[in-house]
Amino acid sequence: MDLSTQELEKLKDLLMATDEEFQTIANQHAEFKKRVSEIEANPHPSDEEMQEETKLKKLKLTLKDRMLEMMHQYRETLTV
Repeated sequence: MDLSTQELEKLKDLLMATDEEFQTIANQHAEFKKRVSEIEANPHPSDEEMQEETKLKKLKLTLKDRMLEMMHQYRETLTV
């Protein structure tokens, strides 16, 4: 069963307040997102920055998938 955007936000807020691993992952995701934005804002990024951007986007996606997995797992513990 898919979660609504509102349910996801509530779960995210709850896990941010109560789960250290989730906090760490979410903070790392935010740092990667910020760096990607910085690179994208540069009209002439270097080859190294382009490679970094690609790497960070993949890492961000991995972290996002893990956060969603954790939210779904937490939700399952509530419905059991």
